[in-house]
Amino acid sequence: MTTLLIVVHVVVSLFLICIVLLQHGKGADIGASFGGSSQSLFGTEGPVPLLNKITTLAAIIFMGTSVTLAYVSAHKSSGSVMTDIAGQERQAPVSQETSPLPVPPEKRAETEKAPQPVEKPKQ
Repeated sequence: MTTLLIVVHVVVSLFLICIVLLQHGKGADIGASFGGSSQSLFGTEGPVPLLNKITTLAAIIFMGTSVTLAYVSAHKSSGSVMTDIAGQERQAPVSQETSPLPVPPEKRAETEKAPQPVEKPKQ
């Protein structure tokens, strides 16, 4: 379902871009009034009514697929990555012990040779 919506959304968006690029701007007819050639392929008004209707339909479909994709992605219950992390923390808690600082080799030799306290014999 989601894949179909994405495909329709991409196709409609590309179609909408093409249709908008085919339309004339607002100032396109001014050139015809100063002696330019007016294209009369689509009649006196040109392709404006037909392209307007196609653009409106494509825009409605585009908005519909956008809203539908947003709704589907918001209500999709695929779980969360954070629930997996919380489960791992419960299984293996991290110890809070601090690791001892590294001891230079000279100091290490002195600490290893230090005399150990002798216990008093019991009487």
